[in-house]
Amino acid sequence: MTKTRLSIFPLPGALLFPRMQLPLHIFEPRYRAMVTDSLARDRRIGMIQPRPTLREEPGKPVPLFDIGCVGRIAEVEALDDGRFDIVLEGLSRFRILRELEVTTLFRQVEAELIADPEDEVLALGERASLELESRRFAEAQGYAVDWSAVSRLDDEALVNGIAQIAPFDPAAKQALLETDNLSARAELTVQLMQFFSRHDSDEGTLQ
Repeated sequence: MTKTRLSIFPLPGALLFPRMQLPLHIFEPRYRAMVTDSLARDRRIGMIQPRPTLREEPGKPVPLFDIGCVGRIAEVEALDDGRFDIVLEGLSRFRILRELEVTTLFRQVEAELIADPEDEVLALGERASLELESRRFAEAQGYAVDWSAVSRLDDEALVNGIAQIAPFDPAAKQALLETDNLSARAELTVQLMQFFSRHDSDEGTLQ
C-alpha cells in the first residue's frame, strides 16, 4: 500500500480517471491557493466528490466520498485576475485514510493509492453494446457526436470518457469511479444510460 499526502478539490459531478484529462477553471481563493501550492511542489491535486447531504452543518467540512483520483497539472494558464485554467492528467485512483489537520485554506488528506490494471480491453460484444447504447443516449439527449472519432478510441478512453462527460448524478458517477475493472465499468455505464434515458422519457410523459 502506497500512502501519500494529497491536497483535495471536492467538486460534485467532476470525475477524473487514470490516463484521462479534466479541464478546470479555478476561481475560488482557496483553490487558487491550492493550485499555487501544487505548482510549487509536485503539481498533484486529488479530485474527489462531496457526499450528497440534506443539509450542511455550520463549522463542519462537507463529508467526502472515500475514493477519488489524483491528477497532475499538465497544462496551466494563469489569468490576470488570479484565476487559473488548468488541465489535470489522471495518475491514480486513491482512497482516503484520514483527513489531516492543516492551516491551509484547502483541505488535505492522507490517502492510499489504488493500483489499477493497465491496457484493459473489452470483449467485442461489450464494445458493441456500449457503442450502440451511447448512440441511443446521445440522440435522446440531443448531442452532436463525431462517431467516426469515437470508433477510433481505445476501450479505456471510450468507457472512461463517457463516465466523465455523461450527465449522470454524482452518486452514479461515483459508482463508476469505484468499479475496479473496465468491463464492470462498461456494463454499469450501459445500465446508467438506459436508466437515465427511461427516467427522462417518463418525466416527459408526465408533463
